[in-house]
Amino acid sequence: MKRPRFSAYMTSLLLAAGLALTGAATAQARTAAATGYVALGDSYSSGVGAGSYISSSGSCDRSTKAYPYLWNAAHSPSSFDFTACSGARTGDVTANQLGPLSSSTGLVSITIGGNDAGFSDVMTTCVLQSESTCLSRIATAKAYVDSTLPGKLDSVYSAISAKAPAAHVVVLGYPRFYKLNGSCLTGLSETERSAINGAADYLDSAIAVRAAAHGFTFADVRGNFTGHEICSGSAWLHSLNWLDIGVSYHPTASGQSGGYLPALSGAA
Repeated sequence: MKRPRFSAYMTSLLLAAGLALTGAATAQARTAAATGYVALGDSYSSGVGAGSYISSSGSCDRSTKAYPYLWNAAHSPSSFDFTACSGARTGDVTANQLGPLSSSTGLVSITIGGNDAGFSDVMTTCVLQSESTCLSRIATAKAYVDSTLPGKLDSVYSAISAKAPAAHVVVLGYPRFYKLNGSCLTGLSETERSAINGAADYLDSAIAVRAAAHGFTFADVRGNFTGHEICSGSAWLHSLNWLDIGVSYHPTASGQSGGYLPALSGAA
């Protein structure tokens, strides 16, 4: 009686091992086959503020110093498609950026959500209007992040998965803008700076939750930017620039290479 039971037990073990090996081999084959890299997203991914813009990218302002371009140069994937675009919202990604995705896409990176939440308007309001108006505008943005942004992120993330089912998707967050109690003139009170930082945290938390729900990896850049915020004395972010307003509150070339690139490399 014992021997048949033992034989059945061994057969089960061998079958399980065989299935595991088959699964591993399938995963390896999928990884080997899916090796292309597609970089999606908004201005934080296109590289606004880093300079060295690719002329053919037009108003999308894709930079050779942006983290996707740097990652491609360092890793030489089988293909590289850089469709991130300045000013992009979630709807722009689904409408205009997903064309290169396919079953051979192995890696996708994306920053998205900041423009949907109206952070450009938040910063304009805070710079030009009163502290109370600034705080009210931030509260409105956070309410949008609670009520509307999750559904918009779900739409983008689902579309990515549908078009690139084998891809590892890395969703990168946004940095805090200010070093509190820093020594620089920004025209903003400490209360406003703290509230803006808090809003960035709020946005990142919402993005991280939705990314996890889709099985994506969230890459937090805030730690990399700590000590390099505006007012830090070694900023990797542009402060308000009246001569080139579009680069304001965007990463510099150092912010792309020192803040965003390591976050992608650690998560890819």
